[in-house]
Amino acid sequence: MIQITESAQGHFRRLIEREAIPGLGVRLSAIHPGTPRADVRLEFAEPADLAGDEWAIDCEGFTLWLDAASVGFLDGAQIDYETRATGGQLQIRAPRIKGEAPGEGASLVERVRHVVEHEINPQLASHRGHVTLEEVTSDGVVYLRFGGGCHGCGMADVTLKQGIEKTLVEKVPGVTAVRDATDHATGHAPYIPRDTAA
Repeated sequence: MIQITESAQGHFRRLIEREAIPGLGVRLSAIHPGTPRADVRLEFAEPADLAGDEWAIDCEGFTLWLDAASVGFLDGAQIDYETRATGGQLQIRAPRIKGEAPGEGASLVERVRHVVEHEINPQLASHRGHVTLEEVTSDGVVYLRFGGGCHGCGMADVTLKQGIEKTLVEKVPGVTAVRDATDHATGHAPYIPRDTAA
């Protein structure tokens, strides 16, 4: 489940005692779990703040409430508090929060979606863009729709062929080609306007 070190428990206990609110505890939840943007939210919670389906972890002097929907993503998480010369630092390591790569038995769609979300979209984000998976045909052709700065971008064709298609064909066995399903004429804020692309 979750490991919370004695130093972290002591840190939370001191903060909770300072607040002097009966029943005050700490709630832990995953934000955007299963995606590259995944993060951990840690906040104080009174009993009235709880949804009622949280998992309770008894700690020394307080309760750590684990958001029910976050359990699978936070399983194996470690919470520690390091004392340093300049103060202390809370560290949370949650190895499963971004999700796990689909196994060998996963469908082609699941495997494509994982590579799109964890490898392709983080790269496109530097241009304020992203792609969404529209379809994967029975013969392995992947259809993607560009969004954000990639919608209407003059370099979308190059990005598709030299970047996205190359990555998907190499990393996802069964992918034979990648096609663009985007109407680029409707893009509002392309990273590079189509009429200026070389």
